[in-house]
Amino acid sequence: MSDGQRFQLGTIGALGLSVVSSVSIVICNKALISTLGFTFATTLTSWHLLVTFCSLHVALWMKFFEHKPFDPKAVMGFGILNGTSIGLLNLSLGFNSVGFYQMTKLAIIPCTVLLETLFFSKQFSKKIRFSLTILLMGVGIATVTDLQLNILGSVLSLLAVITTCIAQIMTNTIQKKYKVSSTQLLYQSCPYQALTLFLIGPFLDALLTNKNVFAFKYTPLVLAFIVLSCLISVSVNFSTFLVIGKTSPVTYQVLGHLKTCLVLAFGYVLLHDPFSWRNILGILIAVVGMLLYSYFSTQQKPTEPLTQLSQAKESESESDPLINVENGVIETSPQNLGVWSSDKDLHA
Repeated sequence: MSDGQRFQLGTIGALGLSVVSSVSIVICNKALISTLGFTFATTLTSWHLLVTFCSLHVALWMKFFEHKPFDPKAVMGFGILNGTSIGLLNLSLGFNSVGFYQMTKLAIIPCTVLLETLFFSKQFSKKIRFSLTILLMGVGIATVTDLQLNILGSVLSLLAVITTCIAQIMTNTIQKKYKVSSTQLLYQSCPYQALTLFLIGPFLDALLTNKNVFAFKYTPLVLAFIVLSCLISVSVNFSTFLVIGKTSPVTYQVLGHLKTCLVLAFGYVLLHDPFSWRNILGILIAVVGMLLYSYFSTQQKPTEPLTQLSQAKESESESDPLINVENGVIETSPQNLGVWSSDKDLHA
């Protein structure tokens, strides 16, 4: 098998891992938030990151990957920015309608395209832009309902979009600039992300839910779902960094909208959630957009030097045996990261 084929196989594995893990954590968190009433999303995310760091620390101790320190200021800034973007997304949902929050998430792709074009001179063909337009239109039809505007909510949404775009672009550029793998970057940035959310989480959750996370009654069932959610999050966080490092922030966002469609479909089939013609039409249009994006992106591959793909694959696999393990089992936000923000987002 050639280096190019191995690189493509690893990318497909990362995409598959991301879809499976993200849909799984959404289902788990839906039960935790809707059924069990644990609505403290930001605090839960800080626990996710803490468990992810501990898991990676064990993997490092077992020599599954090599620790590669690099610019501490870049790591700290990146970690804090990532944590801040998650908090802002949660605030955006708290101070806006569900429809406007969905529009905020849809705005991440065009904003990422704009920033990469302006600051990184990256070119997106007309066909790629057309496919992204079809995708966003489909997801918008399927998910956007009411649009209620207010100044504070709009400002928070704008900040959430900008910080999320910059954080995801940095995930890609840091891995290439410092020649670190997705696992190495995640391991070093996790403590800063977890600390940021751990400090602001209880206050932010109290602001959004009028409840105290420390006063919540933690039954054995709630604890079991929290533990399960944290374990799944290890795979979610790892696959997120892996996908962005192997592809691009835009591709990761496209994948995030695929997860949105899958969650809607699973909710209808498994949980008998309400489903309308708008949902069906929107999902079908979004799938067409995704297929077009995948096709046009594949058509662009031959223009990339094969040696560049080989070097990327070699640098990742040599320093990071974890990636080889994931590729072996056929292995990366709705959203990033989709962070499951609050109960309102469950009905989006």
